[in-house]
Formats: sequence, C-alpha cells, structure tokens
Amino acid sequence: MKIEELEADRTWLAFDPMRQLRPHLTSTGFIRLVNEVQRPEGYRLVASWDGELGRVVAALGFRQLTSLAEGRHIAIDDLTTLLAARGRGHATRLLAWAEREARRLNCENMHLTVGTHRHEAHRLALRAGYAISSFQLSRRL
Repeated sequence: MKIEELEADRTWLAFDPMRQLRPHLTSTGFIRLVNEVQRPEGYRLVASWDGELGRVVAALGFRQLTSLAEGRHIAIDDLTTLLAARGRGHATRLLAWAEREARRLNCENMHLTVGTHRHEAHRLALRAGYAISSFQLSRRL
C-alpha cells in the first residue's frame, strides 16, 4: 500500500473511488472540477494504491482553512474507498497521512465531513478519534 498526493496531471487516477462517493460526476467532469475549480481554491487530492491491484483504490480530498471558530484547520471533504478494497486500512492510512500534513502545516484541528447516511464512515471516524463536535446544516438552492 502506497499513499501519495496526486498532482493535477494525475487527478484522473482517483476517479474510480471518487465515483462511488460522488456518482453524479463523469470522469471528465471530475477532472475539470478538481483541476480548474477546486485546486485553485486550495483543494488537494491524496490517493492510496493497492499493491496487488496496481491502482488507486481510495482517495481523500481536503483543503486548509482558517475560521473564527476553529482557527487553522484541515477540512476533509472527500474520503472514499472502492467497495472491493474496504476493510484493508486504506481510509485509516489516508486519515493518518492527513493528520501528519495538518501537523506539518501547524493546524489546530481537522474536520471530516461525512454524509448522515454513511454509517460505516461514521464508525471509521469515531474509531480514528474524531468526535461529533457540531452539526453542519445545509439548504439546497
């Protein structure tokens, strides 16, 4: 298993796991959104490779932010693993990579956004030391 940050020319490698989390995106749409919109806003993409399969099976997307409430922090927007590769530690290792990066950047906190229906992800986050510290409410426009 290898964890590495993907630069813009390799964004496409994370599409398969991200498609499970964001099924509304096409490959071209995913690459364009990440590279042309999100990366300029500070979004970074990290991948976990499966040695046996020789491909990316999990991905984590995050941004470094500063807010009045939380100070400097890492905001993880996307964390996903292909169904066939779940339970092998990919997401746990991606979270550990993000924590090391947050510490390197002198962040005070890490935030992980997880959909309310993703119960397996909730269990993973709680086991990794995350706490439900607030509710994020949204309104579709």
